[in-house]
Amino acid sequence: MKKLRIDVWSDIVCPWCYVGKRRLEAALAQFPRRDAVEVVWRAFELDPSAPAVRDEHVSYAERLARKYGTAVDHAQTMIQRMTAVAAADGLDFRFDRIRPGRTFDAHRLLHVAAERGLQDALKERLLRGYMTEGAAIGDPETLVRLAAEAGLDADEAKGVLATDAYAAEVRSEEDDARDLNITGVPFFVIGERYAISGAQPADLLLRAVTAAWNELTDPADALAEGATCGPDGCA
Repeated sequence: MKKLRIDVWSDIVCPWCYVGKRRLEAALAQFPRRDAVEVVWRAFELDPSAPAVRDEHVSYAERLARKYGTAVDHAQTMIQRMTAVAAADGLDFRFDRIRPGRTFDAHRLLHVAAERGLQDALKERLLRGYMTEGAAIGDPETLVRLAAEAGLDADEAKGVLATDAYAAEVRSEEDDARDLNITGVPFFVIGERYAISGAQPADLLLRAVTAAWNELTDPADALAEGATCGPDGCA
């Protein structure tokens, strides 16, 4: 049976990536051959130099204000807008709970989850844990708990984190992102033919999926505009 693969570069600490995931799911729910589509989550670290766990006494609004060189109240307005966008897609963003940290280990666990047929389940659990529940995304114990709740064996997850397992695979996907000139996420590559940047509307994603399925001969040369998160923030 013909299969269509969708590769998605994203990061767990990227709010637009969670929105993009929901919109992709909404698009695929309308696609008549959903059973023939495989979604593969690829690694992208927004801040590879981040510590495992940041100081939880510094609010997300304060960090955002420092990043953009703006006032905290203006950063809070940005957060409120992002929260409203997420709510429209059925997501409950709790920026007051967020505990940022390095996501390299989370991406390594997503690789073992892929081998167990649980990658999407773990991706969802990590995003919800971070964006809604205030899970410390760089903390090993937290990652093992979230992995187990997604269906992975806790001992296996713990074993992966105790070694450098899947580190090369994560680095390889990040190298691929650089080769593709990906500077912001989410970034969708549909059928190795169509590239879409940003958390685009579901209908646009559906059109791209349909076109790729129909094996159109003209590749998409231009990236669609949309909201992405990059090392300097989200736009």
